[in-house]
Amino acid sequence: MRKILFTVCILFIMLFTTACDEEKPGILFNKYPITIDTVMGHEQVFERGTRIYYLVVMPQKIHSRFMYLQIVKKDNDYGRLGYKVYYGKDIRLKDEQVYYYDDYIVINQSGDYVMQVFSRDNPRTPLTMNEFWVK
Repeated sequence: MRKILFTVCILFIMLFTTACDEEKPGILFNKYPITIDTVMGHEQVFERGTRIYYLVVMPQKIHSRFMYLQIVKKDNDYGRLGYKVYYGKDIRLKDEQVYYYDDYIVINQSGDYVMQVFSRDNPRTPLTMNEFWVK
């Protein structure tokens, strides 16, 4: 009887102490326009000169409705890790886009890229970031 009671207590404690606290924003990349059918087929590697569709998902509303999207290229030409800002864009979210933003970009240079999304509410800390490669 003691073992059963001990096991139930342990399971009860684990249930209340090991839960996720909140949803986090994220970026999904795809080779095809993002729709309900293609949202689960995400990609990380793309060809040069092709469209890279992306979807930025935000579980919490951005109050200022302005985002800054930045793409940084990891530049390894000299044997050390350096960064170069490849692309930056200020985005004003519409009424129907307070929880997501989707668009595409075309990159013609091979390399390793990082996409970061910042809020105007807190421009020093990225909301989310994700890495992709162009070969």
